Amino acid sequence: MPELQKGAELTLAVTDLNNLGCGVAHAPDGRVVFLNGAVAGDTVRALIIKVNQTFAVGKVLEVVSPSSDRADGYCAVPASCGGCVYRNLTYEKELELKRSFVEHAFRKAGIPYAVVEPVRTAGEIKGYRNKAEYPITGGKNGLFGGFYAQKTHRVIPAFDCSLQPREFGEILHTFCDFYTQMGISAYDEETGKGLIRHLYLRRGAGTGDLMACPVINGKELPHAAAFVEVLLQKHPYVTSVLVNENTRRTNVVLGERYHTLYGQPYIEDVLCGKRFRIAPASFYQVNHDAAELLYTLAAERTELNGTGLLLDLYCGSGTIGLSMAQRAGEVIGIEIVPAAVECANINKALNGIKNASFYCGDAANAEGLLAPVERERGALHPDVVILDPPRKGCDAQLLDFLAERRVPRIVYVSCGPDTLARDCAILAKHGYDIGVVTPVDLFPRTGHVESVCLLSKLNTKQHIEINLDMDELDLTDAEKKATYQEIKDYVLKHSGLKVSSLYIAQVKQTCGIIERENYNKPKSEDAKQPQCPPDKEKAIKDALKHFGMI
Repeated sequence: MPELQKGAELTLAVTDLNNLGCGVAHAPDGRVVFLNGAVAGDTVRALIIKVNQTFAVGKVLEVVSPSSDRADGYCAVPASCGGCVYRNLTYEKELELKRSFVEHAFRKAGIPYAVVEPVRTAGEIKGYRNKAEYPITGGKNGLFGGFYAQKTHRVIPAFDCSLQPREFGEILHTFCDFYTQMGISAYDEETGKGLIRHLYLRRGAGTGDLMACPVINGKELPHAAAFVEVLLQKHPYVTSVLVNENTRRTNVVLGERYHTLYGQPYIEDVLCGKRFRIAPASFYQVNHDAAELLYTLAAERTELNGTGLLLDLYCGSGTIGLSMAQRAGEVIGIEIVPAAVECANINKALNGIKNASFYCGDAANAEGLLAPVERERGALHPDVVILDPPRKGCDAQLLDFLAERRVPRIVYVSCGPDTLARDCAILAKHGYDIGVVTPVDLFPRTGHVESVCLLSKLNTKQHIEINLDMDELDLTDAEKKATYQEIKDYVLKHSGLKVSSLYIAQVKQTCGIIERENYNKPKSEDAKQPQCPPDKEKAIKDALKHFGMI
């Protein structure tokens, strides 16, 4: 068999698709070949452009036989932009893939029994982003803006990006045309010379507010008054114009100083019925409708009904906690960035919310996390903790801390399936039951997916703690037919009821299924066990019949 070499042309059958949007095929020698723009089920003619000991990279020259899941024509911007990695895939197949990515993350973390629902979506896959950061560069026809090609700082023109609202591309055109005519140069990363670095845009989907913010390598934007006049004449929906100073030799987009040229130094948006003020640097979900869906699901998982203490960690400008304030007796938010805490308090006042408080604190510093609050308030005993960490997930010490505090319910909102599964595995070892995992597609056409999951602590005053490692136990013949988690999942799916391992053990005992010694016994002779309610007993028996155990 000839050795696979760079420059070879091969006809390949694409068998899989990864979360970077690359089709996966196999060369004749068995090596994996990654093909950008290929779809599982395609047969393609490919040029091998890179060869490694374990894999190769190919460029698709021709789709010889298209997959039934292929759907071309999503975006006019060149594919080398790399933004919408699933641009060649049907949206239905994309959602299936994203669900499988979440399931795989939990299997990899040692939690194969986790129930992952189909991905929820707001339905809109074009123009949903409310924020854009366009790098500006110069060409033979003047300035233009777009996005960096994958793994480079070469700018791909993107005036009509399908992920962005139409207005963003129109404003980008106006900006580049104006400063081309004025003879102003773009910033050059290699030399550090030139003025115009980026155009930063933000939009409030619920209000229509729109902010335009040029980022410059200097102190002043030339012809600023004339630019604002032209901008507002062509785009009267623009509500604020700012300038950001970034004179550092860095690839970080925004500097720390802003000047307001027109309107207010912020925009506002309405999310989940609440009004939020968004400063230029404030974190805010980029997909308004999908964020409402995500936060609504998270609110339902809190199981609060107007009472109880909700502790919102990584609270940012307060969007999640404030959106749930009416469900809780009290909301306390903690965030490391002082400006975000200030913004959260402004948002609290904007909405007339009286039962929320926000404090500065570092969620990575578990030992001192609640110190600022507890010095003022005394010991806290939250009924629910909301976790919405960055992509790297939570620090293990924070999870240990929450478990030591015996927090009854933790609602985890995640932007990374791998770190969500990792953190759920840690909490499971602390006695938390992992509820249904619901992925939500906040970033259609990209490889990212958010998820929300409730983790419930069973060893409260009303329950006993049961720690199981099913792999290490000898099972009776009846027990081999279904695990406790499978029974829980069946009951939830067919009756809508949540049942504990204790209740299942009690019903098994009444049905004559022999349990292992001490499996469902209290830790002390005088401990009180809750008894399985009749409706849950019936549902569990139905499950046992389904699995052939009775």
